[in-house]
Amino acid sequence: MTEEDIKLRFITPAITMKWNIDHITMETKITDGKINLKGNFVFREKPKKADYILYVNENNPIAIVEAKDNNHSVSFGMQQAMTYAQMLDVPFAYSSNGDAFFEHDFLTGFERQIPLTEFPSLEELMVRYQAAKVLSDQGKQIIGQPYYTSQNTYAPRYYQRNAINRTVDAIARRQQRLLLVMATGTGKTYTAFQIVYRLLKSGMKKKVLYLADRNILVDQSIQQDFAPLEKTIHKINFAKDDPITITSHEVYFSLYQQLTDREDEEVEDNEDETVSRLATLFQRDFFDLIIVDECHRGSAKKDSNWRRILDYFNSATKIGMTATPKETKYISNIDYFGEPIYTYSLREGIEDGFLAPFRVINIHTNIGEGWRPFKGQLDKNGQEIEDRIYTNSDFDYKIVIDGRTHEVAREITKYLKSTDRMQKTIVFCANEDHAERMRISLINLNSDMVKQNPDYVVRITGSDVYGKSKIDYFISVSANYPVIATTSKLLSTGADCKMTKLIVLDQMIGSMTEFKQIIGRGTRLREKEGKTHFTVMDFRNVTCLFADPEWDGPIEQDDKFDKGGPNPVTPGSVTPPSPGPEKNEKPIVDEYGCTVIVIGKTVSIYDSNGKLLRQESIIDYTKSNILGSYASLDNFISKWSSEDKKESIKNLLLERGIDLESLKVEQNMVDVDDFDFICHVAFGQKPLTRRERANNVKKRDFLSKYNGVAREVLEALLDKYMNTGVYEIEKTEVLKLDPFLKFGKPSKIAQFFGGKDGYLQAIRELEEELYKVG
Repeated sequence: MTEEDIKLRFITPAITMKWNIDHITMETKITDGKINLKGNFVFREKPKKADYILYVNENNPIAIVEAKDNNHSVSFGMQQAMTYAQMLDVPFAYSSNGDAFFEHDFLTGFERQIPLTEFPSLEELMVRYQAAKVLSDQGKQIIGQPYYTSQNTYAPRYYQRNAINRTVDAIARRQQRLLLVMATGTGKTYTAFQIVYRLLKSGMKKKVLYLADRNILVDQSIQQDFAPLEKTIHKINFAKDDPITITSHEVYFSLYQQLTDREDEEVEDNEDETVSRLATLFQRDFFDLIIVDECHRGSAKKDSNWRRILDYFNSATKIGMTATPKETKYISNIDYFGEPIYTYSLREGIEDGFLAPFRVINIHTNIGEGWRPFKGQLDKNGQEIEDRIYTNSDFDYKIVIDGRTHEVAREITKYLKSTDRMQKTIVFCANEDHAERMRISLINLNSDMVKQNPDYVVRITGSDVYGKSKIDYFISVSANYPVIATTSKLLSTGADCKMTKLIVLDQMIGSMTEFKQIIGRGTRLREKEGKTHFTVMDFRNVTCLFADPEWDGPIEQDDKFDKGGPNPVTPGSVTPPSPGPEKNEKPIVDEYGCTVIVIGKTVSIYDSNGKLLRQESIIDYTKSNILGSYASLDNFISKWSSEDKKESIKNLLLERGIDLESLKVEQNMVDVDDFDFICHVAFGQKPLTRRERANNVKKRDFLSKYNGVAREVLEALLDKYMNTGVYEIEKTEVLKLDPFLKFGKPSKIAQFFGGKDGYLQAIRELEEELYKVG
């Protein structure tokens, strides 16, 4: 019997004898299946599915059952069941082949075999679970409190459910400080909403403060994930709020700057002033839950303005949320919030298929490793340039090379033209001035697109009022413009850029936290809108940070962190600065003073751990794969000639990750036949254009053997070949299109060649003439 037969006849009846079917799901998808990149080809692996999941209620799974056919032992599926059980945070795992059940109890660590008729009921498992966990009355109450559901709200993914359940369970156990670490794009705010919803509805919490440091984070949260609570939400405004009426809400959102009256975290204020300001609206015990969004920023520092707010509301439970907890010798999230109660990493998100994978294109210029001015060289302003070697760490920070800015913009434009000119792109620049110069270069190189819409390229930086007004449009899934945003820091964190497909790194990055945040701008998946992965284009070799153990390693407190007293440094000196302080007057070298060219590109594919899988030049990668399929030029020509459908060779290469069309655009060879392109890349042959091949056929007078309509049809097919290539003329469907309609239906056209076989023979002979050597 098959596994399905075993389930139907033995396992399902044994379970349903003890369990109500409302507490059972079968073939339940746990993950979406990892998205893999092979060259330019994208495909999904199969998702992980559990044969049976058993639930206490909709919120809380309690057991996993994996089935195998009777050719396997009872315990054969146990490792798989345990893996799924650990993923879903459930305490019991079972395996069965239809003869019996094998049980693993995560609460005790013991395993045992039990008869089919003695599979434990929900009540039995709950008694064992409650005995091990010693649940309080509040704990039992919160287990039964459902999530928020509606037609517009999706059910929590398994890791979100884990985070929610662990958090509310810990709060029921009176834990006061909690840290949730979830990778960018995995739904931290949605998770926070479900936590708040369950705590409010169960009565465990009554007043909630959601604290962030950017207005966009507050507004996004209110308008999107927290929208179901809109009637009880209030955005704090000290200028307008009344201390009497403000108490009528449940969930309060605020920028910490509003609560401290400080626009800048680095500006110190008097603790008494902060306390007196907060006291004008709220008593110290007003909030019983505070959520600190992006807690790796201000609240991680002991002497920050954030901390004064948290200290004022000392009795409240605090939940810190971040994708990138900060642990340095001066700053520690763990010191305040404790060890993470739950972590879901970028690696796990990519492995599960919930986050977008990425490829990296490293671009090297002739001056990346060093440029030195000639003796006495003057810049554009007539000032002598200091004689020393300048590298990527200096460009745009200490010296401006106009040619370099233009070359970077040209490479970005070239890539967009070869892929999709409407894909959302963020260009991270050294500073605001650099972002403006980059904006100008990109506009001039894409004037045709800017003519259609002047917001095709926009600078979005802290001081750019116009640019900041375009953030909502840039991050919108439905708004087409702006397409390209040049920025320095503003878009590196927080902004929910769902459709970003290209991230350009043209700045030096001083910390792993910042690097993770920037990469996180691209990790969101939007498959329905065509986003399955993203590309990182690196001009400064900062993606070497993927090789750093910190990239996706465990979260550990720095051994040198001082756990007593305030930070021993002034605020602002924690994060390593970008390379050196900026000079007010940088030398500016025009394109005549320094010629910049791209001298090489490498494409890198990383696994979800940040480990390098392969790194080759794009053309070398193509060449090595072609040579792996065809031993020699003669061998390739022979295979090409013998294929009835040439498209099969194109599809073979596509399976190996080689998209010939994209590569031809990249190499400015779109008018070249795939046959010639392959011969050129892999075997060094001079390519002919499709037009040249078609004209050679005409010169050899191949068509003279046909008369009347048959000749007209072949002439039209040659014209079609010149425009679209050989694959179209191989398809008989082409005869249903213009200009063949005037000759009649395909069956009638075939008659001019003596029937279908005669038509197909004429096509084969035409192809032989097209690819004739010499």
